[in-house]
Parts: sequence; C-alpha cells; structure tokens
Amino acid sequence: MILLQSHSRYLLQILSTRVQNLDKGVELDCQWVEFDDIRFHIQASMKNSNVLLLSMSIPIPPPETVFFGGLPQGAIEAIKAAYGVVAQILDPPRDGFNLTLKLNLSKLPPDEDHKNALLMKIASVREVVMGAPLRAVLKNLVLRTVPSSSEKLISLVHRPNESFFLVPQIDKVTAIFPMRFNDSIDTVLASSFLQEFVEARRTAGLNTAPPCFWSPSPPQELEGVASEAIAANAGYFRFVIFPRHVEGKKLDRTVWNLSTFHAYVNYHVKCSEGFMHTRMRRRVESLIQALDRAKPEGETPKKSPSPKSFKRMSLKDSQSGFNSRR
Repeated sequence: MILLQSHSRYLLQILSTRVQNLDKGVELDCQWVEFDDIRFHIQASMKNSNVLLLSMSIPIPPPETVFFGGLPQGAIEAIKAAYGVVAQILDPPRDGFNLTLKLNLSKLPPDEDHKNALLMKIASVREVVMGAPLRAVLKNLVLRTVPSSSEKLISLVHRPNESFFLVPQIDKVTAIFPMRFNDSIDTVLASSFLQEFVEARRTAGLNTAPPCFWSPSPPQELEGVASEAIAANAGYFRFVIFPRHVEGKKLDRTVWNLSTFHAYVNYHVKCSEGFMHTRMRRRVESLIQALDRAKPEGETPKKSPSPKSFKRMSLKDSQSGFNSRR
C-alpha cells in the first residue's frame, strides 16, 4: 500500500525554484487544490522577490468541531513554533481563505540542510494546521496525562462538513472514523478494503502497529452524538494509539496518517477501481481474440445466389412459347 506524503510536492517545487532564482524577480500567481478539500494560493511580485504570500483554505468544519478564528484549535501556536521568523500570519487573511502567511525567504537559515528542512516544513503546512489539535492530544499521551478540561470525546475536522473523533485516556487514545462515500461502488470497495485492512494487521510482521477495528454500526464511544455527525455508509473504523506509537519522530507520522486516513482509503479505492476496469478491458480483448481464432482458416465465404429477375413478356411472346411447347 502507498502512504501519502505529508508535504505538498507542488508547493515544495515552487518554493525551491523561487529560492534558487531570487535574483530574477519573476512574478508568481498560482492556485491549486489537494485532497479535494485544501485549496492553496501563492503570490509573489517582481518588486520584492523575497516575500511570498501563501494562502490556504481548509474544509468547512461541522458544528461539533471547535474552531478559533477559522482555524483548528492550537493552529496559530503550531505555525509560530514550526516557522519562527520566516512566516508571519496576516490578520485578516485573504478573501476566501482561512489562513494567509507572509513568507520572508531572506530569513531562511544559510545552512543548506536546515534551509531544505524548513522549506519541507513550509510545504507541509496542511499537516501543521490541520494536525495541531490531534498533535496536542497525542503529546499528552506521551506524558501519560489527560487535561482536566478535556472532554471525553473530541471532534476534529478532516473533510468538508465531516469529522472524526478522539477518545483520550491516560494510557491510550482511540481514533474513530465514520467512513462516508458518495458513490455506491466506492462504498462497497471501501467496506471490503477496511475489513481486509483489519485482517492484514493480524499478520506477524505488524504486531507493533496500532490495533484497528471495523464495524458496520457505531461503536459505544459515539453514544449520545448527533446522528448527522456520525452518519456513515461504509462502516466505522477505529485505531487504538498507545504511547509507543507517538514517541520521538513517530509523532509526526502518526499525526499525518490519522489526519489523512480518509484520503488514504479513497486513494486506494480509486486505484482498485481503475485496476479492475483495466482487467475487464483486457479480458474483453482476450475474448475477442479467441473468437477471431475460432474462425476456420482458408474457408472462402460462399457467394449468395443472385436475385432472380423477371422479364415482362408481351402477348405475342407468350403465344409463341405456347405453340413451341405443343
């Protein structure tokens, strides 16, 4: 299976190219969408080539999710900690976006390795912003603490008007994903994929991976939640995260994998659907070839008899014919 990368490859390419050609002062204005829910817009002028404006719009949050100033809880602090003096948050952001960062490329570190690492972090702005509340919960798991103000069930947005849920405890955190798909074929494939996902986890080589479970009905942890918030047509998937899964560098990977789990499943469902279509086309082509080979060789098609023609006879011709027969 393919794991999605945390950084935007297109954004990283734009940043790297800009850093390498600062003296050219080329005007820049690009927009694109990733994961069907995150929209980016990056701008730069010829007058000040060191300054870039990076805007990002995030999925529309459902009513049960807590947002502050149009951003997930803890996103502002996460941005400041990740980018330091290189990025400045503009308030208010550009129209139509939830966040606008003013990037000053002249403040990048001179060391090439540190510079590339920071550019990679800027290209991972989706992970920094969307994963901020999840990261805070998992950091408390490393410390084996649960804040007294924390609710028993935490709702986090991951798709437009859709959320997944966290159940934090001292020794573990349970992540619950109501899986929804618009297409009926995607729903069937996703249900089968998730059940195989659980079976694959039971193999000997994956003993250290987080335990996972799939069920067609809502788990007990979602009791009392509004039915609209937990509606699902492909079942409910649960991960149980233990402290060993978020220690050290594992934290970033766990945050990213949980934040994009639905996109990960949707990606593999579309790949499976495309693979099956390819197999069906190849099967049809092989059947056509088999039918062609079944035709006898060297046999020429029989000519169909020519249609009979009728000649209009006159009265004189008919009498002469009658006399000849006598």
